[in-house]
Amino acid sequence: MKLRTRFLDIQAGETLVAILNRADADELGLKAIDRIRLSADGREIVAILDVAERTVRKGEVGLYQELKEFLGTPSEIEVTPAEKPRSVRFITDRIKGRMLQPGELRQIVRDVVDRSLSSLEIAAFITSLEMRPLSMDEAEAITRAMVELGETLEWGRGPIFDKHSIGGVPGDKTTMLLVPTVASLGYTIPKTSSRAITSPAGTADRVEMLCPVELEIDEIRSVVEKTNGCMVWGGAVDLAPADDLFIQVEYPLAIDPLYLPSVLGKKKAAGSDYVVIDLPTGKGAKLQTIDEANEFGRDFIALGNKLGMKVQCGVTFGEQPIGNNIGPALEAKEALETIMGKKQTPDLVGKVSSLIGILLGMTGEKFGKQKALEAMRSGKAEAKMREIIAAQGGDPEIQPEDIEVGEHTVEIESKRSGEVVWIDNHQVVTIARALGTPKHKGAGLCIPKKMGDRVREGEPILKLYADKASKLARAEKLLEEMEPVMVAENLADKILLRQVTEVPEIPFILDR
Repeated sequence: MKLRTRFLDIQAGETLVAILNRADADELGLKAIDRIRLSADGREIVAILDVAERTVRKGEVGLYQELKEFLGTPSEIEVTPAEKPRSVRFITDRIKGRMLQPGELRQIVRDVVDRSLSSLEIAAFITSLEMRPLSMDEAEAITRAMVELGETLEWGRGPIFDKHSIGGVPGDKTTMLLVPTVASLGYTIPKTSSRAITSPAGTADRVEMLCPVELEIDEIRSVVEKTNGCMVWGGAVDLAPADDLFIQVEYPLAIDPLYLPSVLGKKKAAGSDYVVIDLPTGKGAKLQTIDEANEFGRDFIALGNKLGMKVQCGVTFGEQPIGNNIGPALEAKEALETIMGKKQTPDLVGKVSSLIGILLGMTGEKFGKQKALEAMRSGKAEAKMREIIAAQGGDPEIQPEDIEVGEHTVEIESKRSGEVVWIDNHQVVTIARALGTPKHKGAGLCIPKKMGDRVREGEPILKLYADKASKLARAEKLLEEMEPVMVAENLADKILLRQVTEVPEIPFILDR
């Protein structure tokens, strides 16, 4: 059936969608969610069907914006029914409990990348993985498929180092110090990172305060060739593209059964040989106990072995933010101050050096932590950071005071004297997001006192920053019912931490 095209000012996300008038759909024997094949000017693609009474008239086909990339703007298109992808049957089998073969999983991943599956079908697949977790063989098959169906980086030298944190702890600007420090020691570490999904800032959001992060693959190669390292946004280079499509469905479902293939797929695609995984653990972190962290770490190591990568994990303290600042600009400022030696952030420096110690230890280096500390102390790491900033198109002379933070500020004072006994990571994230992070780069908060520090009554325990006064007012309103930084003179004062009067909402943390 040949139909007139009508291009709609509507985006469907990553799914390819076309609309038929109900009369035309009935004539073709089709209903909503069926597939149709669209052909014009030698181009052909399969899209998912929506059916409408008024949005398009009889004799028209409505095309969502994403289809323009594939079809151009022809005036007419041939529309015919298309079969469902074979992978739909594999998804049904997985729902019924059958473990899938590598070829079947590869077909599912391919159909996701080709946009041949609807969000409903992808959601069904992800739900099946949540209910019956991936076997290690399935995890390997999905990871390899993710890598094969995207771009890959090859360096012609080695070893190639990488680092990943499972996230969940605000203020974690570890990568910003770790990458230049490792590179300054003569090792290669091409780091691709994510933007924030549920956190106040992703690594790419932080680094963007110092230099561009959206580089093409050839530009990344050039930066690494010059400096041994890079800190770029992974979304710009199409590494393991299926992962971003899966995330779009995982996020609204608040489940994340593809975490291991997602992380290690991108590391494999980036050509990594040695990977250290940071596992923040404790109250308010993704992992609550050491046992959970050990189990998670074993899975990372096992999957890494199957993929030919050496993986080790560091279980780190995750019960409070890293450093004092939370928010893209504030964290970039703190990272720069720390690597320059202008600010003492012992938890940040300790975490960076410890993870580097694990990373270099995998190659037989016994004094990796000490070498990292010396590189930061001597200024060698700072020089390498500035070299990377310049290679990525930033100003190598940038100073902490050059980084603009939110102009609207307020300090929150302690109501009592005592010691900081608890910092609620979830509340810190909630307040930071209310202030406008990560979209508003200058927004965020500073926590000057950390767990174990003494505080006097009337002394600031929080400083809020916002780009808009309305955002600041919203955060202040939230603080009337929150206590993100808990101060007590002794344990007896705060033996009752909180009264629960309704079912608490547990925030879903999705970080890559």
